[in-house]
Amino acid sequence: MASAAASTAVRKLIVKHVTVIGGGLMGAGIAQVAAATGHTVVLVDQTDEILKNSKKGIEDSLKRVTKKMFADKPEAGAQFIEKTLKNLTVSTDPAAVVHSTDLVIEAIVENLQVKNDLFKRLDKFAPEHTLFASNTSSLQITDIANSTTRQDRFGGLHFFNPVPVMKLVEVVKTPMTSQKTVESLMEFTKALGKNPVSCKDTPGFVVNRLLVPYLMEAVRLYERGDASKEDIDVAMKLGAGYPMGPFELLDYVGLDTSKYIIDGWHLLEPNNPLFAPSPLLDKLVKEKKMGKKTGEGFYKYK
Repeated sequence: MASAAASTAVRKLIVKHVTVIGGGLMGAGIAQVAAATGHTVVLVDQTDEILKNSKKGIEDSLKRVTKKMFADKPEAGAQFIEKTLKNLTVSTDPAAVVHSTDLVIEAIVENLQVKNDLFKRLDKFAPEHTLFASNTSSLQITDIANSTTRQDRFGGLHFFNPVPVMKLVEVVKTPMTSQKTVESLMEFTKALGKNPVSCKDTPGFVVNRLLVPYLMEAVRLYERGDASKEDIDVAMKLGAGYPMGPFELLDYVGLDTSKYIIDGWHLLEPNNPLFAPSPLLDKLVKEKKMGKKTGEGFYKYK
């Protein structure tokens, strides 16, 4: 019996029960995709009101998904929605729900202290086998993992917005993350119907590490007066095949988010010219012109 238990310990963990902390856009999207692929999911946030909105958002999103998936079979679509929602419950008490979970995914505010406090608390209540993961895009996974006693069972699962549509997930390993944990997170990502790529715990992982400096270079090109923002956008769409130009993308992502990331990296590596702040970006954020969500960024939106 002991040897059977020992060999099971080496095998990767099959994730069936998932707890998602944070009912915002990302958390709700992760919960939706996990529930739709047959996982039992508990979505956690601070108030019933937030969770009510999250659930409504998930239902609306599922309706959009089923319209495409089951275009000529509305009954099958209705069944799919019903089945997915059956897999999903909500709670305002994370400590109470993690006792039977295989994986905790955190998608809360990008604040290290708040994340550390959460994981430190959950570390006491979650079973030994439970894996922890953060959906952070700008903080170091190692810094978050260090708040727990399960650094070997802690990794990054960086999803992209909107989660139901975007196929990529970055699986991030710290120097302490075990191979078993990495494999379990990769398998879980595939079970969601996503494509995992694995990456070390380096600023921005793969996508943002390449994308953010590119966006900042576009702003600098415009700041120097070398080309108009409209022409830069057209150039990158038609010349590089990008679906959006850099200024359109900055407005879509949110100028405050981009500024937050570049400021953090600038503190880490003050002499790296790729991470230098932009006076124009700082000015727009100060004027509360954050992009699409506020109606104005580099462009105006009706």
